[in-house]
Amino acid sequence: MSEDSTSQEDLEIDPGDPLELLGELLEEIVDALGLDVEVEVEEADGVLVGYIAGDDVGLFIGRRGQTIDAVQHLAQRIVFRGGPVKARVVIDADGYRERRARPLREHADGAADEALRLGSAVELDPMPASERRVVHEHLRDRGDVGTHSEGEEPERYLVVSPLGD
Repeated sequence: MSEDSTSQEDLEIDPGDPLELLGELLEEIVDALGLDVEVEVEEADGVLVGYIAGDDVGLFIGRRGQTIDAVQHLAQRIVFRGGPVKARVVIDADGYRERRARPLREHADGAADEALRLGSAVELDPMPASERRVVHEHLRDRGDVGTHSEGEEPERYLVVSPLGD
């Protein structure tokens, strides 16, 4: 019992150092899951990134990324609990985020091209918030279409529309 209470206290040692707290949180999670992985954390461009690397990352990622998305959501809430959100938290496992982002960007470009060809809005299938963010940011950089989200979780989806002249 004392080991559990020590672990919780360790997570609360310095709420002023989000990077350290994120690293400790991820270590606690992978240890609890019994995973043989390495954890690294860094801050880049106002984003706190936690990297998980090793042979056991499949369990950490989960089916369709549900586990890694849940850990990312919880990490954001825990790291900045009770205070202002100073950075976005991103959790990645062996490059999963980029592997998932590539086809999302391709799909987004196809939807944007279709919206421009049709001259009307195109709805994408529902997707998690982290994936919607990838599409929003990618299409924003194109400059010829706009995006917005509609619906309620977990059925929230993106709408891609041509920008007016």
